[in-house]
Amino acid sequence: MSDSPAGRLQALFERHRLTPTQRRIAHCMVRRAADVPFLSSVELAELAGVSQPSVTRFAVALGFDGYPALRKHLRESVPAAAEERAEHNEYQQAVLGEIENLQHLAELLADPTPVERAGRLLAASRPLPVLGLRAASSQARGFAYFAGKVHPDVRLLDEGGSMLDDRLDAAVRAGATALLCFALPRHPREVVDALAYARSAGLTVVTVAESAFAPVAAHSDLLIPAAVGTGLAFDTACAPMLLGRVLLEAMADELPDAQARLEEFDVKAAARGLFVD
Repeated sequence: MSDSPAGRLQALFERHRLTPTQRRIAHCMVRRAADVPFLSSVELAELAGVSQPSVTRFAVALGFDGYPALRKHLRESVPAAAEERAEHNEYQQAVLGEIENLQHLAELLADPTPVERAGRLLAASRPLPVLGLRAASSQARGFAYFAGKVHPDVRLLDEGGSMLDDRLDAAVRAGATALLCFALPRHPREVVDALAYARSAGLTVVTVAESAFAPVAAHSDLLIPAAVGTGLAFDTACAPMLLGRVLLEAMADELPDAQARLEEFDVKAAARGLFVD
């Protein structure tokens, strides 16, 4: 487990059985890990979309006398973060936050078992549907672009609407056994609904999300977290993008003809003059 603020929070929360409301607060705190020690209970309640008493009950559920005791604990555990906040401007803080997210991901990958399992599931699914809507559509599109070079049948699902279930049904009829989902905040309700539908149709759902407490967790068979940056007006997703490439590597390792496909593509690309030397 990472020694970053987000990692310490994750470790703290995972030791307790939380209610859905408490999971929502936990999810918000992980996303805003660098800011949480400096937030009042009212501010945290507003960010999480819950009542202030819910924040108090959440702190008690974690074993503290109340929210002030929880905040004191968090402040004492991140003194360096407080100094860093004062020394860097907001743009630097955003970059440093992403570096921390990548370090957390590197530590998570010290145990490659989940990624290797995901690689096997994705490689075995023919076709392989890849889902990502709104903020996560670029992550899904990037994965699908590269995956198509080594996997025989990748189907990108980056548009919602009434036809999404139809496209999932078509993938299942064609033989799909797994679905890869990129899910980032703010989470569209149709993504949660689509994952629930995919599982009911028999698909094994592999999800990349910003936290194990994300709303999609309940509808995922295997969720691998990669934190997003929240220091700017719009979230940044360097860690989820890199995790997508890691999953791509793990999947390619499970495809015996992956290298042959890449070499075939290179030969054809050269013949067509596809790229500028």
